[in-house]
Amino acid sequence: MGTTATDISQRIIEAVLAQKLPPATRLGEQQLALLFDCSRTIVREALTRLAARGIVTVSARRGWYLIAPSQEEAREAFDARRVIELGLIRGRQGQHKLDKPVLSRLRRHLQQERAALRGDDVSARSFLLGDFHVCLAECLGNQLLADTLRDFTARTTLIAMLYQSSHDADQSCQEHVAIVDALEQGDMAAAEALMAAHLTHVQDGLRLPTNSDPLHVLRQALAPVPVPVAVRTDLAPRATPGPAPAPSPASAAAPKSRSASSSKARRQAPPDDTSDPPAAYLGALL
Repeated sequence: MGTTATDISQRIIEAVLAQKLPPATRLGEQQLALLFDCSRTIVREALTRLAARGIVTVSARRGWYLIAPSQEEAREAFDARRVIELGLIRGRQGQHKLDKPVLSRLRRHLQQERAALRGDDVSARSFLLGDFHVCLAECLGNQLLADTLRDFTARTTLIAMLYQSSHDADQSCQEHVAIVDALEQGDMAAAEALMAAHLTHVQDGLRLPTNSDPLHVLRQALAPVPVPVAVRTDLAPRATPGPAPAPSPASAAAPKSRSASSSKARRQAPPDDTSDPPAAYLGALL
């Protein structure tokens, strides 16, 4: 059986969880078709599914790209994860403790996390830390929400890459262990509180820009450039103003044509260099 659209979409999600594909990565149809040895129709179907799930975006001119979430989209993604994950744990309150096979699966996952932390494979470590939440949702008995959570976990992984999360991997693993310990003891309230704190720690580790002004970059780049006033050094000092001297008879008898020519020259003369430059309005506009 050949490669299906589901195979391709799953591989892309796994690559995102492993932090092998950064935000805004271009996903060319032709390249993917060659890589998976399938038709572009199958690739397009896979990318269309991922677009519907909010993992990729498409432009008529630029093609398919992984999303690059904004700050608001980052907040919404974490809010959605809280609703899903805390709701799943809260739904177990009043029920029996988790079965031994379920707890064994969670413990195996934690062992894999510890082994990855001791090794050098950053991709395996990133995948396992993100996949823990999907594994927990499956163990709590809701496959539909587990599938939805996988997409939101992929989105928050892209967010962590985009905003350079400083949340420590060892700390994540320790918090996962504490959550599983509470679930094993049947203390669902404690498990829910631990999960809420864990998601908050991950979100607080994001280095989000502090400047919320959308015109900040343009405002700084396009602000008026300060121009110093030029100083004329080639002019003689001006005399102290006094009464104008009486015109001499020779100047009084000068022809009117010279006076008209001087007046015309004054009208065509360039402006004085010592005048201040006009104030730009761009700064006030931005």
